[in-house]
Amino acid sequence: MRSHNALAEPAVDRRSERRADAEWLARRLADPASQLTVVWRERSLVFDAHAGDQGPVPGTVAAVEAAGLVEQTEDVVFLGEAEGVAYFSVDLSDREDPLAGPLRGAGRFVELRQVGAAMSGQGGNLLAYARAMATWHRRHRFCGQCGAATASRQAGHLRVCTGCGAEHFPRTDPAVIMLVHTGAAAEDGSCLLGRQASWPPGMFSALAGFVEPGESLESAVAREVREETGISVDAVRYHSSQPWPFPTSIMLGFYATSPGGDVRVDTEELEQAVWATRSELEYALRAREVRLPPPFSIARRLIDDWLRAER
Repeated sequence: MRSHNALAEPAVDRRSERRADAEWLARRLADPASQLTVVWRERSLVFDAHAGDQGPVPGTVAAVEAAGLVEQTEDVVFLGEAEGVAYFSVDLSDREDPLAGPLRGAGRFVELRQVGAAMSGQGGNLLAYARAMATWHRRHRFCGQCGAATASRQAGHLRVCTGCGAEHFPRTDPAVIMLVHTGAAAEDGSCLLGRQASWPPGMFSALAGFVEPGESLESAVAREVREETGISVDAVRYHSSQPWPFPTSIMLGFYATSPGGDVRVDTEELEQAVWATRSELEYALRAREVRLPPPFSIARRLIDDWLRAER
């Protein structure tokens, strides 16, 4: 089994103990080796790969060369260090032309989901980290307790209310994603796949949903499967996780065994849900009657591992 899903391989040592050290951070921002990556309207800066490389690489520029950008916003985020190099990020979503000035000709802004599969694990993680932090800052400019403006602190990892003093830390929404199967041998077992009406024709995936307050992960798996398909599950086993900054989630992947049964679809959640044996799914994929999620998604890994009987 692979050690990391796409976007999940740690890119930096986050060095959380340095976030409140203003002098150290200032020195690192002034260090010619330090790098800055940019988010613009939920898109990430990338450079196109040179011949022989695997795919696009994170777009970073020397922080000292982009000092003007850093000085114009309080929302500079210290991401961490890797091999002695400090990495920062900044959100330029308020600009019409983010590639003007020091970023002119620096690269292009892309939707991370479009390039995530082609990037290195660490490269994708760096951009996912930066994008998630940018989204959190945009959504927490005002205090949810009193409504006053908030200010960025601790290198972008805390926002403090200027009115009541409440502290707001970055949050990630936990979501469970699960491949339900009957638990039989690979050749005879079936898995449960669903599709939403908005998806491309023929696309099916594992079931998923958000964890509700006061709910365990195992309970969330069972509830979501029951609500969406009417199917009950028995044992729930953790598989792996994947940061999913679209906009601020982490996907927690599970396998869940079920005695099977007739599917009763909740049409507000799904358009269709079906049981498929391993051989049926493999045939449908070869015939291009069915499409699966993109290769870099945890949903695809759950399905692929089940097809290979790694469950």
